[in-house]
Amino acid sequence: MEQESAQDLTKKMVTEPTGDGQNLNDASEKKNDITFNLVFKKEKLNITWDANKTIATLKSHVHDLTGVPPAMQKLMYKGLAKDDVTLSALGVTNGSKMMLVGSKLTDVISVNTKGKAESTSAGSSSSNKKEPLSKQKPHTKVIDQGVPDDAMPAYKNGHERLPDVPLFGMVNKYRSKVRLTFKLEADQLWLGTKERTEKIGMGSIKNIISQPIHGHEEYHMMALQLGPTEQSRYWIYWVPAQYINAIKELILGRFY
Repeated sequence: MEQESAQDLTKKMVTEPTGDGQNLNDASEKKNDITFNLVFKKEKLNITWDANKTIATLKSHVHDLTGVPPAMQKLMYKGLAKDDVTLSALGVTNGSKMMLVGSKLTDVISVNTKGKAESTSAGSSSSNKKEPLSKQKPHTKVIDQGVPDDAMPAYKNGHERLPDVPLFGMVNKYRSKVRLTFKLEADQLWLGTKERTEKIGMGSIKNIISQPIHGHEEYHMMALQLGPTEQSRYWIYWVPAQYINAIKELILGRFY
């Protein structure tokens, strides 16, 4: 066998892959990996992910783990995480805790189908259901008292994001003042009255029913469906119309 020249050996070293480059790339990617906890309802998921990847890519992985579509996910870490931000830029490190707020598409469809069926059944069994809700008893007992003095400014046909402060100036069926605080980091809605504050898990709110108040269409009456029957609805009056869609999207998901 002829002895290879030094030139031939050099050429082989240049042209033949050694595998070291691939190993270096793999090591570099693993070096960027961080392991953190994702809390979804009562579950705690342990996730290892590249810190240089964006929240949008993480949502695809979270979809595989939880069944919650990316469009219906709200990932919370020191506030709402935007899709184009990387985990590193967000400040997520090993051992950090992130929270997922959202619903599976099947759950949303199930709730809406049930709500429509109940509405259809109620409409066929009672002729007064054609009347606006705000003109039916016992709602008129509350609405006839007029717009509260401290009601928030409102306008109809508007769509605004929820403000950074709680929603106030509303009343419940007992005419007690009501304040709504959205605690995204805890996946809770805090419903405050003068007597106490109820901390309601957003996942336990099955549906939200709302309708403009007759004669004051810039305000809505809104019910939180906390159980399977009409008796389990918590009614709130004088909710600014421009925030209704934002409330439903936050609690029920984008496809409410």
